[in-house]
Amino acid sequence: MADPTDLPHWSDRWALFLDVDGTLLDIAAHPDDVRTTPRLKLLLRRAQGRLGGSVALVSGRSIANLDRLFSPLVLPAAGLHGVERRRADGAMQYSAAMDDRLHALKHHLMEFAERHPGILVEDKGAAIALHYRNAPRLKDQSIHMMTDLARAAGPDFHLQEGKMVLELKPSGHDKGSAVKHFMREPPFLGRTPVFAGDDVTDEDGFGAVNELGGLSIRVGIEGPTQARCRVANVDELLAWMESGLLDGDIAPGESVNAES
Repeated sequence: MADPTDLPHWSDRWALFLDVDGTLLDIAAHPDDVRTTPRLKLLLRRAQGRLGGSVALVSGRSIANLDRLFSPLVLPAAGLHGVERRRADGAMQYSAAMDDRLHALKHHLMEFAERHPGILVEDKGAAIALHYRNAPRLKDQSIHMMTDLARAAGPDFHLQEGKMVLELKPSGHDKGSAVKHFMREPPFLGRTPVFAGDDVTDEDGFGAVNELGGLSIRVGIEGPTQARCRVANVDELLAWMESGLLDGDIAPGESVNAES
């Protein structure tokens, strides 16, 4: 696997797009178990400063969840795989509300989870996810259940598969379309996009930045990918970010040892 030094040197003309779980943070057994570190927040603040604010989180989490996770940072963000998006100027954009239709299906998932210990149902509001990470033996049954629900929800919804998770979300949104929307707006406009992700849900993002002549980075060595670069794991990606952003120099007031 490539050393971080094999990745390109940082450019002040980049626009940086970052998945979260599996990319900036190691995946946990439960989505609520992950924790950010002061050093990661420092890296993101430094990236914002160096890139003129052109840093966005592009995640399957909701924007509200991202804000809680990265507080006090408030970054441009695409949540729920692009179903919701916060522009750099703070303006929020949402897909048409379909919560009522999802609500009618949620009780089926809750009953499925009650019958099968280890299954986790995550209600994201505009989307709903079924995690089988703690019950991998139930993969086939989980896929069958979510496929049936997607069929019942109709063409306005799309079934998104990720690492031991299946998510039902409004159609017409993905991480690639989110990146493209950001790239049409200041401060991202005119820059070279860089996207880092770890999962099949990030392939649309890789495709988008490749199309735009940017840099795509896959975190992890497993599976085929459109990404043009790979790093082995989260630590390797963060080491590359540190090499370009910290340079061993922590400015006064920039703590890396305590929450800020």
